Amino acid sequence: MHTQVMDATFDEMSAATDRLLQAEITELTAREQALLNLTADVCRQTLGLPFARHVLAALDSGVSADDLRELLRFVAYDSGYPAAQSALARLVELEREHDLPRPTGQTHEVNASGSGSPLPERMRQEVAALDAPFARYMDLQSRMRAGMRLLSVRERAFITMTVDVLYQTLEESFRAHVGRALGAGATPEDLRAVVRFSARFGMTTAWRALHVLDDLLTGAA
Repeated sequence: MHTQVMDATFDEMSAATDRLLQAEITELTAREQALLNLTADVCRQTLGLPFARHVLAALDSGVSADDLRELLRFVAYDSGYPAAQSALARLVELEREHDLPRPTGQTHEVNASGSGSPLPERMRQEVAALDAPFARYMDLQSRMRAGMRLLSVRERAFITMTVDVLYQTLEESFRAHVGRALGAGATPEDLRAVVRFSARFGMTTAWRALHVLDDLLTGAA
């Protein structure tokens, strides 16, 4: 995608940032980094040039059009449906404008009318004690995503960790998502890399999250 230079100094700063991240973050695959870039775009609603570049980079990294849609369905849980819907509309525009690959229809069963939830029972009980209607909402959102298979458990954990860093939800949800990542085989250094990568979307939020992550990892040791 050809883009006009708007400010040469800004471009130099951005390029230097990208070079450093590439050198310092070796724990995450190109596909994982592409998914985290897009997650940040949805949460920050940076759906112009950054989103377009990240969509193209994701496709080059092996992320399919079906994967992109599963990402948006998945992240809607935490970003909110309006933010994810805006990103979906922009994605459709980009596919049309640049003749990008279209989805093949790979999806999952939503199970909206079912019951229960894949969330840990202790968490469900704690949320129900806090507010029963909210607990039912959380059950629905978790249940509707339980059948997703295009994104790995590790990828989904990293995505939700990134949402937590961006929104600074560094208590219950961050703890749960760190635990999910560790359960999927991620190492402590992998988790630090996820938070470090998010610095490109806000250095001070990543700084705070690194403190919290360090406490969680120390407690888990």
